[in-house]
Amino acid sequence: MNPGEAELAVPQTQRLRNRFDRMEWAGAFGDLGTLIPFVLAYISVMKLDPLGVLLGFGVCMVVSGLWYRTPFPVQPMKALGAVATTQAAQTATITPHAVYGAGLVTGIIWLVLGLTGTTRWITKFVSRPVVVGIVLGLGLGFMLEGIKLMALGWLLSVAVLFVALLLLSSRRVPAMFALLIGGATLAVIREPALLDALRSVKIEARLPSFALAGITWSDFVIGLVFLAIPQVPLTLGNAMIAIVEENNRLFPNRPVSERSVSISTGLMNLFSAGIGGVPMCHGAGGMAGHVRFGAQTGGAVIILGTLLIVLGLFFSGSIEIIFSVIPREILGVILFLTGAQLALGSCDFGEDKGERFVAIVTAGLSMWNIGLAFVVGLSVFHLLKRGWMRL
Repeated sequence: MNPGEAELAVPQTQRLRNRFDRMEWAGAFGDLGTLIPFVLAYISVMKLDPLGVLLGFGVCMVVSGLWYRTPFPVQPMKALGAVATTQAAQTATITPHAVYGAGLVTGIIWLVLGLTGTTRWITKFVSRPVVVGIVLGLGLGFMLEGIKLMALGWLLSVAVLFVALLLLSSRRVPAMFALLIGGATLAVIREPALLDALRSVKIEARLPSFALAGITWSDFVIGLVFLAIPQVPLTLGNAMIAIVEENNRLFPNRPVSERSVSISTGLMNLFSAGIGGVPMCHGAGGMAGHVRFGAQTGGAVIILGTLLIVLGLFFSGSIEIIFSVIPREILGVILFLTGAQLALGSCDFGEDKGERFVAIVTAGLSMWNIGLAFVVGLSVFHLLKRGWMRL
């Protein structure tokens, strides 16, 4: 056997290594469109300690990149985060400790489902058209959210989007670098006082404390009923089914299973709740964002996680100022292109008319509510399959 044949004989999973080149650095920031708005909402509306929030994300991202060795993302649970922040702004029902309680419950739920094999048992009954529809709906939903942010400044957004499209395949000048540098420059030009605010940023070293020490039964119940349970269907669709589909399609040499994703989701939420972080999941949109801007290994996630750890441990008191450097229009462009990447991978509808119908119905509903889309799409599939419904 010659050296070339010997290399081919090595399993792909062994040859895959994390990289930290310029494309991994560019891809590292591909998920900022969802990360930054939720982090700022938790910090500014709910008054969560930025240290716990950033450190929770950072540590879990580093571990995720080291373990999976693909751009396997760590994202905030969107439905839970939206409910928590909006309710906290309107009433005093949802408190920081209720969020920690929700993270604790979420961690227990997905850890138990993963260890017992229940997650795999549930997902194996999900038909292919439903999976395609969920991924497509997620992609279109991301594009719609991106358009909403881009609408804050249409002329700027169109110009930035055009430049980003021209640079998408460039390795010399990655599109993400142009977006971040151009966005920061624009932010300072539009708001000169931001430059003075950035000069006031200083290092303040801190360590996290055990956040669950002050949790009460009331916090636990509120976190369970109002936050954790309503998130379960969304997590099953987006952070179990869709992420496994996306990872295994893009990286067949490094496949993952629903069981392993469920266990890692459980563990990272237990850790996050303990240090004052927020509930997290592995969203398919995050992987699409990392990949769209150049990432091909877990190096991108490790880079972003390391930066968040540094920000949390040394700059948590100035995080709102630091994040304000990236204009919303830039986040909108990132979200739009992330959604396009995600939707692009789900365009294989098949030749069967019924399966195409299931995929389209599921996709449409996924733009509104993934949990409902999952239930309706699966129901329609089985109704068609048994002949109880005709098109």
